[in-house]
Amino acid sequence: MGKFVITQRGNKEYQFNLKAGNGEIILTSEGYIQKASCHKGIESVKINSQDALRYDRRLAVNGKEYFVLKARNGEIIGKSQLYSSKSGMENGIASVQSNAPIAEIVDETLKN
Repeated sequence: MGKFVITQRGNKEYQFNLKAGNGEIILTSEGYIQKASCHKGIESVKINSQDALRYDRRLAVNGKEYFVLKARNGEIIGKSQLYSSKSGMENGIASVQSNAPIAEIVDETLKN
C-alpha cells in the first residue's frame, strides 16, 4: 500500500511525497508554509488523482517525460519524477491513481 510522507525542507516548508508500496516516490508536492495546508494538498491529491483530465503530461528540457497533477483550479499539486519513456510515465500515473486514494499519511516531522 502507498503512503503520503510529510517532511520539512531546510527552509522550514512542509512537503509530501506519495510513495508506492515498494517505497518509490511517485509524486512530490510543492512547499507549504503551514502543515495544515500540506494536509489539504494530500486530500486534493486523493480526489484529483482519480480524474484523468487532471494529469498534464510534459517533456523536460533534457527530453525525459514527466507529469504534473493539477487541482480543479489548475494549480499544480504534485510533480512526478523524470521518466526515460512515455510508457514509464503512464505507469507512474497509473500508480498515483491506484495508491493515492487509499494511502496512509506518515508525518515524519513528528519524529523530531
